[in-house]
Amino acid sequence: MADGTVGRDGGRADDALRPVSIELDVQRAPAGSARIRAGGTEVLVAVSIEQGGPRWRDRRGWVTAEYAMLPGATDTRSARERRGAGGRSKEIERLIGRSLRAAVDLEALPDVTVTVDCDVLGADGGTRTASITGGWVALAVALDRAGLGHTLVRQVAAVSVGIVDDTVMLDLDQREDNRASVDMNVVAADAGLLVEVQGTAEGPPFPRNQHDALVDLALAGCAELMMIQRAVVDAR
Repeated sequence: MADGTVGRDGGRADDALRPVSIELDVQRAPAGSARIRAGGTEVLVAVSIEQGGPRWRDRRGWVTAEYAMLPGATDTRSARERRGAGGRSKEIERLIGRSLRAAVDLEALPDVTVTVDCDVLGADGGTRTASITGGWVALAVALDRAGLGHTLVRQVAAVSVGIVDDTVMLDLDQREDNRASVDMNVVAADAGLLVEVQGTAEGPPFPRNQHDALVDLALAGCAELMMIQRAVVDAR
């Protein structure tokens, strides 16, 4: 990417991703698993494939997701959600599920339920986007091993962008996210297609040209993440 203004932690340019790594097969039992690290954010993703889709799917398959923040993921301990996912977790689960379903031809999927479990080990901003990016890798591996690789029809990745101190920035960490006047999460498919855009003005409304600049930067970031994803999947 082009050089941006230097001033972020570690001298990272405004249009640069945090260091990203994805490790496969960190758990033995699931059909596919991956641990993604993006700066100080770390998420463990496990994909299970079980016989039988939801009853309303009439013997067709489904992809769903679950998300949890482990107690030690943040500076202050987070209580376990023992009575089921809370409002924030449910919102994130739905986003992850929608995003990864966009990667799969659901009509070609047999009567199975594919569950993508995302557990946050360390939270420093962008946990939902890291879950989607790492989730696609674990999903691709799981479907291939189950003989269902043909149902994976798109690559999907996600990243955050925002406006911090009047500057458009890619891949916000928690400190930047807390200071952002605009915060946006973008989920993209290959070929520069958009799956979902979630953008919020944390203060005054923002103009259309800033929205477009944020989306353009996010798409460039997702393209870079897709190269990382593909390298991990192809190298196994």
